[in-house]
Amino acid sequence: MVKRLFDIACSALGLLLLAPLLLVIAVWIKLDSRGPVLFRQQRVGRRGVPFMIHKFRTMQVDNAGLQITVGADSRITGAGRVLRRSKLDELPQLWDVLRGAMSFVGPRPEVPRYVALYPAELRELVLSVRPGITDPSSLAFRDESELLARAADPEREYVDVVMPAKLRAAADYVRQATLASDLRLMWRTVATIFH
Repeated sequence: MVKRLFDIACSALGLLLLAPLLLVIAVWIKLDSRGPVLFRQQRVGRRGVPFMIHKFRTMQVDNAGLQITVGADSRITGAGRVLRRSKLDELPQLWDVLRGAMSFVGPRPEVPRYVALYPAELRELVLSVRPGITDPSSLAFRDESELLARAADPEREYVDVVMPAKLRAAADYVRQATLASDLRLMWRTVATIFH
């Protein structure tokens, strides 16, 4: 309950204070490439309930292909490169936090295709909480696309190596999470972005 109240207060304040920046980014995206400002994608949320996640669009609209980003992906727009590097593309998720689909801190939500590969016992544990904008694996795999770019088969590397590591970290987070640990993770995330 305390965590949810914290999420509501901080996401509402964040959306209010960041409104001018959100508007500037939206205009930049529209001027940079054709297509909508926001990218929406189905992810799996708490208790396995699907929801639509919101991000600023960083790829061309005809971005069919892998559901993971690999290295200097040719689908990424000019504005998108900057937004991804600075993590500003994640700001619309403040709305997802406010509406209750996400939390500031929690396991990063995956697409249904990958959740289907989770071992049953870990799936139940990880999906027992709201997914988050950040979590320990977000910090550990900050350069995930570069890591995948070095693999002979990026998708196989993600499924066999990266995803299981993220899942273990998410399970550890769920077992040990407190409001204090969430605040530390939020601070570390902000510090990493500005490092």
